[in-house]
Amino acid sequence: MSVPVWITRPDGRPLTGPAAPGGPAVATPPLRPGLVRRTTTHDSLRPAGLAGPVTLDARGRDIRVEADGAATVLDAARVTAEIGGFPARAIARIEADPGHPGLAALVGRGAAAGFRQAVDDALPGERASHSVRHQLLDDLPTALLVSGYALQFDRPARVPPRGLALQYPDLCAGWVAGGTIISGIETTGRVPLPLGPPVPPVDADDPDGWHETEPLPAHGMRRRRRIDVWRAGGERGARVECFFRDSHVDPDGVETAVHEYTVRATVDVATTTFTSCVAEFGALPWSECPGALASAGRLVGRRPDGLRRLVRDTFTGTSTCTHLNDTLRSLEDVGALVAQLPGADTDTGADETST
Repeated sequence: MSVPVWITRPDGRPLTGPAAPGGPAVATPPLRPGLVRRTTTHDSLRPAGLAGPVTLDARGRDIRVEADGAATVLDAARVTAEIGGFPARAIARIEADPGHPGLAALVGRGAAAGFRQAVDDALPGERASHSVRHQLLDDLPTALLVSGYALQFDRPARVPPRGLALQYPDLCAGWVAGGTIISGIETTGRVPLPLGPPVPPVDADDPDGWHETEPLPAHGMRRRRRIDVWRAGGERGARVECFFRDSHVDPDGVETAVHEYTVRATVDVATTTFTSCVAEFGALPWSECPGALASAGRLVGRRPDGLRRLVRDTFTGTSTCTHLNDTLRSLEDVGALVAQLPGADTDTGADETST
Protein backbone atom coordinates (compact mmCIF):
# COMPACT_ATOMS: atom_id res chain seq x y z
CA MET A 1 0.00 0.00 0.00
CA SER A 2 1.31 3.45 -0.87
CA VAL A 3 1.15 6.05 1.90
CA PRO A 4 0.11 9.52 0.73
CA VAL A 5 2.36 12.42 1.61
CA TRP A 6 -0.15 14.72 3.25
CA ILE A 7 0.12 18.46 2.95
CA THR A 8 -0.95 19.44 6.45
CA ARG A 9 -2.07 22.44 8.41
CA PRO A 10 0.52 24.28 10.51
CA ASP A 11 -0.54 22.19 13.52
CA GLY A 12 0.15 18.97 11.62
CA ARG A 13 -3.46 17.88 11.06
CA PRO A 14 -4.45 16.68 7.57
CA LEU A 15 -6.48 19.11 5.52
CA THR A 16 -10.16 18.23 5.83
CA GLY A 17 -12.88 20.09 4.04
CA PRO A 18 -16.26 21.12 5.43
CA ALA A 19 -19.12 18.66 5.76
CA ALA A 20 -22.78 19.43 6.32
CA PRO A 21 -24.05 19.13 9.93
CA GLY A 22 -25.73 15.87 9.01
CA GLY A 23 -22.77 14.71 6.93
CA PRO A 24 -22.91 13.35 3.38
CA ALA A 25 -25.97 11.50 2.10
CA VAL A 26 -26.38 7.92 3.34
CA ALA A 27 -29.35 6.82 1.22
CA THR A 28 -31.50 7.66 -1.80
CA PRO A 29 -35.17 8.74 -1.58
CA PRO A 30 -37.37 5.75 -2.43
CA LEU A 31 -39.08 5.43 -5.77
CA ARG A 32 -42.69 6.66 -5.66
CA PRO A 33 -45.56 6.77 -8.16
CA GLY A 34 -45.41 9.85 -10.36
CA LEU A 35 -41.63 10.23 -10.15
CA VAL A 36 -39.27 10.56 -13.12
CA ARG A 37 -35.64 9.85 -12.22
CA ARG A 38 -32.38 10.12 -14.14
CA THR A 39 -29.29 8.52 -12.65
CA THR A 40 -25.77 8.56 -14.08
CA THR A 41 -22.36 7.38 -12.91
CA HIS A 42 -18.88 7.95 -14.32
CA ASP A 43 -16.29 5.48 -13.00
CA SER A 44 -12.67 6.46 -13.66
CA LEU A 45 -10.51 3.35 -13.35
CA ARG A 46 -6.78 2.64 -13.77
CA PRO A 47 -6.46 -1.10 -14.45
CA ALA A 48 -2.85 -0.72 -15.66
CA GLY A 49 -1.83 1.16 -12.52
CA LEU A 50 -1.79 4.81 -11.56
CA ALA A 51 0.70 5.63 -14.29
CA GLY A 52 -1.45 4.03 -16.99
CA PRO A 53 -4.39 5.31 -19.03
CA VAL A 54 -7.82 5.98 -17.54
CA THR A 55 -10.65 3.63 -18.43
CA LEU A 56 -13.89 5.54 -18.07
CA ASP A 57 -17.12 3.57 -17.65
CA ALA A 58 -20.18 5.85 -17.76
CA ARG A 59 -23.72 4.52 -17.31
CA GLY A 60 -27.14 6.07 -16.95
CA ARG A 61 -30.88 5.53 -17.02
CA ASP A 62 -34.18 7.44 -17.05
CA ILE A 63 -37.17 5.79 -15.41
CA ARG A 64 -40.78 6.76 -14.65
CA VAL A 65 -42.66 5.23 -11.76
CA GLU A 66 -46.20 4.44 -12.82
CA ALA A 67 -49.34 4.66 -10.67
CA ASP A 68 -49.07 0.98 -9.75
CA GLY A 69 -45.46 1.41 -8.59
CA ALA A 70 -43.90 -0.28 -11.61
CA ALA A 71 -40.85 1.43 -13.10
CA THR A 72 -40.76 2.06 -16.85
CA VAL A 73 -37.32 2.56 -18.41
CA LEU A 74 -37.55 5.62 -20.66
CA ASP A 75 -33.91 5.78 -21.77
CA ALA A 76 -30.62 4.07 -20.93
CA ALA A 77 -27.07 4.36 -22.19
CA ARG A 78 -23.47 3.39 -21.53
CA VAL A 79 -20.28 5.04 -22.74
CA THR A 80 -16.84 3.47 -22.30
CA ALA A 81 -13.59 5.16 -23.22
CA GLU A 82 -9.84 4.73 -22.79
CA ILE A 83 -8.01 7.98 -22.30
CA GLY A 84 -4.26 8.59 -22.34
CA GLY A 85 -2.27 10.57 -19.83
CA PHE A 86 -0.87 14.08 -19.71
CA PRO A 87 -0.45 16.32 -21.51
CA ALA A 88 -2.69 15.26 -24.42
CA ARG A 89 -5.28 13.17 -22.53
CA ALA A 90 -6.33 11.88 -25.93
CA ILE A 91 -9.16 9.40 -26.46
CA ALA A 92 -7.70 6.10 -27.66
CA ARG A 93 -11.05 4.30 -27.77
CA ILE A 94 -14.68 5.28 -27.23
CA GLU A 95 -17.84 3.21 -27.59
CA ALA A 96 -21.46 3.70 -26.65
CA ASP A 97 -24.67 1.74 -26.30
CA PRO A 98 -26.73 2.87 -28.09
CA GLY A 99 -24.02 3.51 -30.63
CA HIS A 100 -23.52 6.45 -32.97
CA PRO A 101 -21.30 6.62 -36.08
CA GLY A 102 -20.06 10.07 -35.07
CA LEU A 103 -18.21 8.67 -32.07
CA ALA A 104 -15.38 7.57 -34.35
CA ALA A 105 -14.52 11.23 -34.94
CA LEU A 106 -13.74 11.63 -31.23
CA VAL A 107 -10.86 9.12 -31.29
CA GLY A 108 -7.60 11.00 -31.07
CA ARG A 109 -9.26 14.12 -29.73
CA GLY A 110 -8.34 15.52 -26.34
CA ALA A 111 -10.83 14.61 -23.63
CA ALA A 112 -10.49 17.92 -21.80
CA ALA A 113 -10.73 21.42 -23.29
CA GLY A 114 -12.85 21.48 -26.43
CA PHE A 115 -14.30 17.99 -25.96
CA ARG A 116 -17.90 19.14 -25.54
CA GLN A 117 -17.73 21.17 -28.74
CA ALA A 118 -16.23 18.13 -30.48
CA VAL A 119 -19.26 16.12 -29.33
CA ASP A 120 -21.61 18.76 -30.74
CA ASP A 121 -19.76 18.63 -34.06
CA ALA A 122 -19.53 14.85 -34.27
CA LEU A 123 -23.05 14.05 -33.03
CA PRO A 124 -25.35 16.77 -34.45
CA GLY A 125 -28.58 17.08 -32.51
CA GLU A 126 -27.29 15.07 -29.56
CA ARG A 127 -27.48 18.00 -27.14
CA ALA A 128 -31.04 18.85 -28.22
CA SER A 129 -32.11 15.24 -27.70
CA HIS A 130 -31.62 15.58 -23.91
CA SER A 131 -30.66 11.90 -23.95
CA VAL A 132 -28.87 9.96 -21.25
CA ARG A 133 -26.08 9.33 -23.75
CA HIS A 134 -25.52 13.06 -24.16
CA GLN A 135 -25.34 13.57 -20.39
CA LEU A 136 -22.72 10.83 -20.18
CA LEU A 137 -20.64 12.49 -22.90
CA ASP A 138 -21.11 15.97 -21.44
CA ASP A 139 -19.82 14.87 -18.03
CA LEU A 140 -16.82 12.99 -19.42
CA PRO A 141 -14.20 15.81 -19.40
CA THR A 142 -14.91 16.97 -15.85
CA ALA A 143 -15.16 13.41 -14.51
CA LEU A 144 -11.75 12.80 -16.07
CA LEU A 145 -10.37 16.00 -14.54
CA VAL A 146 -11.55 15.04 -11.04
CA SER A 147 -10.06 11.55 -11.47
CA GLY A 148 -6.66 13.18 -11.05
CA TYR A 149 -7.39 13.19 -7.31
CA ALA A 150 -6.37 9.50 -7.29
CA LEU A 151 -2.90 10.45 -8.52
CA GLN A 152 -2.63 13.29 -6.04
CA PHE A 153 -3.70 11.01 -3.20
CA ASP A 154 -0.89 8.63 -4.06
CA ARG A 155 1.68 11.39 -4.52
CA PRO A 156 0.65 15.03 -4.03
CA ALA A 157 1.60 17.11 -7.04
CA ARG A 158 4.56 19.46 -6.86
CA VAL A 159 3.84 22.72 -8.65
CA PRO A 160 6.44 23.97 -11.16
CA PRO A 161 7.76 27.53 -10.74
CA ARG A 162 5.16 30.08 -11.82
CA GLY A 163 2.65 27.24 -11.92
CA LEU A 164 -0.87 26.67 -10.65
CA ALA A 165 -0.96 29.37 -8.00
CA LEU A 166 -0.39 32.00 -10.67
CA GLN A 167 -2.72 30.41 -13.24
CA TYR A 168 -5.84 29.86 -11.16
CA PRO A 169 -6.38 32.45 -8.39
CA ASP A 170 -10.05 33.48 -8.23
CA LEU A 171 -11.06 30.73 -10.67
CA CYS A 172 -13.87 29.77 -8.29
CA ALA A 173 -14.73 29.91 -4.59
CA GLY A 174 -12.27 27.14 -3.73
CA TRP A 175 -9.44 28.81 -5.64
CA VAL A 176 -9.95 32.27 -4.16
CA ALA A 177 -6.74 34.29 -3.77
CA GLY A 178 -5.52 33.98 -0.18
CA GLY A 179 -7.63 30.88 0.42
CA THR A 180 -6.58 27.43 1.58
CA ILE A 181 -5.51 25.97 -1.75
CA ILE A 182 -3.71 29.03 -3.16
CA SER A 183 -1.94 29.71 0.14
CA GLY A 184 -0.92 26.06 0.36
CA ILE A 185 0.62 26.12 -3.11
CA GLU A 186 2.44 29.37 -2.44
CA THR A 187 3.74 28.13 0.92
CA THR A 188 4.74 24.55 0.14
CA GLY A 189 5.02 24.36 -3.65
CA ARG A 190 2.53 21.49 -3.65
CA VAL A 191 -1.18 21.25 -4.28
CA PRO A 192 -2.82 20.62 -0.86
CA LEU A 193 -4.59 17.30 -0.57
CA PRO A 194 -8.03 17.43 1.06
CA LEU A 195 -9.40 14.36 2.80
CA GLY A 196 -13.19 14.01 2.70
CA PRO A 197 -15.47 12.04 5.03
CA PRO A 198 -16.17 8.34 4.41
CA VAL A 199 -19.40 7.73 2.51
CA PRO A 200 -21.65 4.68 2.16
CA PRO A 201 -23.04 3.50 -1.18
CA VAL A 202 -26.26 5.52 -1.45
CA ASP A 203 -27.92 2.78 -3.54
CA ALA A 204 -27.45 -0.02 -0.99
CA ASP A 205 -30.95 0.13 0.56
CA ASP A 206 -32.86 0.46 -2.72
CA PRO A 207 -30.83 -0.90 -5.64
CA ASP A 208 -33.80 -0.46 -8.01
CA GLY A 209 -33.52 3.29 -7.47
CA TRP A 210 -30.25 3.37 -9.45
CA HIS A 211 -28.98 1.78 -12.61
CA GLU A 212 -26.59 -1.14 -12.25
CA THR A 213 -22.98 -0.36 -11.30
CA GLU A 214 -19.88 -2.39 -10.50
CA PRO A 215 -17.99 -2.22 -7.19
CA LEU A 216 -15.41 0.55 -7.27
CA PRO A 217 -11.83 -0.72 -6.85
CA ALA A 218 -8.92 0.93 -5.04
CA HIS A 219 -7.81 4.17 -6.75
CA GLY A 220 -11.18 4.32 -8.53
CA MET A 221 -13.27 7.47 -8.65
CA ARG A 222 -16.99 7.77 -9.22
CA ARG A 223 -19.07 10.76 -10.29
CA ARG A 224 -22.64 10.00 -9.25
CA ARG A 225 -25.66 12.07 -10.27
CA ARG A 226 -29.41 11.75 -9.65
CA ILE A 227 -32.14 14.06 -10.94
CA ASP A 228 -35.66 13.51 -9.59
CA VAL A 229 -38.67 15.34 -11.06
CA TRP A 230 -42.20 15.04 -9.68
CA ARG A 231 -45.42 16.96 -9.08
CA ALA A 232 -47.19 17.27 -5.74
CA GLY A 233 -50.98 17.39 -5.73
CA GLY A 234 -52.51 20.84 -6.09
CA GLU A 235 -49.25 22.46 -7.19
CA ARG A 236 -48.86 24.22 -10.53
CA GLY A 237 -45.19 23.45 -10.83
CA ALA A 238 -42.87 20.49 -10.79
CA ARG A 239 -40.26 19.86 -8.16
CA VAL A 240 -36.67 18.97 -8.91
CA GLU A 241 -33.95 17.44 -6.76
CA CYS A 242 -30.46 16.94 -8.16
CA PHE A 243 -27.88 15.02 -6.13
CA PHE A 244 -24.21 15.06 -7.14
CA ARG A 245 -21.15 13.37 -5.62
CA ASP A 246 -17.52 12.81 -6.61
CA SER A 247 -15.89 10.08 -4.50
CA HIS A 248 -12.58 8.22 -4.28
CA VAL A 249 -11.66 4.75 -3.02
CA ASP A 250 -8.33 4.59 -1.19
CA PRO A 251 -5.92 1.59 -1.19
CA ASP A 252 -7.72 0.15 1.85
CA GLY A 253 -11.07 0.19 0.04
CA VAL A 254 -12.50 3.18 1.95
CA GLU A 255 -14.68 5.45 -0.18
CA THR A 256 -14.59 9.15 0.73
CA ALA A 257 -16.48 12.15 -0.66
CA VAL A 258 -14.55 14.79 -2.59
CA HIS A 259 -17.55 16.93 -3.62
CA GLU A 260 -21.22 16.50 -2.75
CA TYR A 261 -24.06 18.89 -3.61
CA THR A 262 -27.84 18.69 -3.64
CA VAL A 263 -29.82 21.25 -5.64
CA ARG A 264 -33.57 21.65 -5.07
CA ALA A 265 -35.69 23.66 -7.48
CA THR A 266 -39.23 24.23 -8.68
CA VAL A 267 -40.30 24.70 -12.28
CA ASP A 268 -43.43 26.41 -13.60
CA VAL A 269 -44.76 23.76 -15.97
CA ALA A 270 -46.72 26.26 -18.09
CA THR A 271 -43.70 28.49 -18.83
CA THR A 272 -40.94 25.95 -18.14
CA THR A 273 -39.01 28.42 -16.01
CA PHE A 274 -37.31 27.93 -12.67
CA THR A 275 -39.28 29.61 -9.88
CA SER A 276 -36.85 28.65 -7.11
CA CYS A 277 -33.44 27.06 -6.88
CA VAL A 278 -31.26 26.47 -3.81
CA ALA A 279 -28.08 24.45 -3.29
CA GLU A 280 -26.87 22.56 -0.23
CA PHE A 281 -23.69 20.61 0.31
CA GLY A 282 -22.85 17.32 1.95
CA ALA A 283 -19.06 17.53 1.76
CA LEU A 284 -16.59 19.83 0.00
CA PRO A 285 -12.78 19.94 -0.16
CA TRP A 286 -12.07 23.51 0.98
CA SER A 287 -13.48 25.76 3.68
CA GLU A 288 -14.11 28.47 1.08
CA CYS A 289 -16.26 26.26 -1.21
CA PRO A 290 -19.67 26.83 0.49
CA GLY A 291 -19.44 30.47 -0.58
CA ALA A 292 -20.63 29.31 -4.01
CA LEU A 293 -24.00 27.96 -2.83
CA ALA A 294 -25.89 31.21 -3.45
CA SER A 295 -25.05 31.10 -7.16
CA ALA A 296 -27.77 28.47 -7.67
CA GLY A 297 -30.36 31.22 -7.17
CA ARG A 298 -29.33 32.76 -10.49
CA LEU A 299 -31.39 30.09 -12.26
CA VAL A 300 -34.65 31.64 -11.04
CA GLY A 301 -36.54 33.05 -14.03
CA ARG A 302 -34.44 31.02 -16.49
CA ARG A 303 -35.60 28.20 -18.71
CA PRO A 304 -33.72 24.87 -18.72
CA ASP A 305 -33.00 25.07 -22.47
CA GLY A 306 -29.56 26.56 -23.07
CA LEU A 307 -28.53 26.19 -19.44
CA ARG A 308 -25.26 24.43 -20.18
CA ARG A 309 -23.97 27.33 -22.27
CA LEU A 310 -25.40 29.93 -19.88
CA VAL A 311 -23.59 28.42 -16.90
CA ARG A 312 -20.37 28.02 -18.87
CA ASP A 313 -20.38 31.62 -20.04
CA THR A 314 -21.67 33.49 -16.98
CA PHE A 315 -21.09 31.40 -13.84
CA THR A 316 -17.48 32.38 -13.29
CA GLY A 317 -15.30 33.73 -10.52
CA THR A 318 -15.23 33.29 -6.76
CA SER A 319 -19.02 33.37 -6.29
CA THR A 320 -19.29 30.05 -8.12
CA CYS A 321 -17.84 26.52 -7.98
CA THR A 322 -16.85 24.49 -11.01
CA HIS A 323 -18.45 21.35 -9.54
CA LEU A 324 -21.67 23.10 -8.54
CA ASN A 325 -21.67 24.53 -12.06
CA ASP A 326 -21.59 20.98 -13.43
CA THR A 327 -24.59 20.18 -11.26
CA LEU A 328 -26.51 23.22 -12.52
CA ARG A 329 -25.55 22.46 -16.14
CA SER A 330 -27.22 19.05 -15.90
CA LEU A 331 -30.55 20.77 -15.17
CA GLU A 332 -30.79 21.69 -18.86
CA ASP A 333 -32.51 18.32 -19.28
CA VAL A 334 -35.19 19.05 -16.66
CA GLY A 335 -37.67 20.27 -19.27
CA ALA A 336 -37.42 16.95 -21.11
CA LEU A 337 -37.85 15.03 -17.85
CA VAL A 338 -40.89 17.13 -16.88
CA ALA A 339 -42.42 16.27 -20.25
CA GLN A 340 -42.23 12.58 -19.25
CA LEU A 341 -44.30 13.07 -16.09
CA PRO A 342 -47.78 11.55 -15.98
CA GLY A 343 -50.34 13.92 -17.50
CA ALA A 344 -52.33 14.43 -14.30
CA ASP A 345 -50.95 15.90 -11.07
CA THR A 346 -49.81 13.16 -8.74
CA ASP A 347 -49.96 13.72 -5.01
CA THR A 348 -47.04 11.68 -3.72
CA GLY A 349 -48.09 12.16 -0.11
CA ALA A 350 -44.89 14.01 0.74
CA ASP A 351 -43.90 17.59 0.21
CA GLU A 352 -40.20 16.96 -0.21
CA THR A 353 -37.59 14.33 -0.84
CA SER A 354 -34.26 14.55 0.88
CA THR A 355 -30.91 12.87 0.73
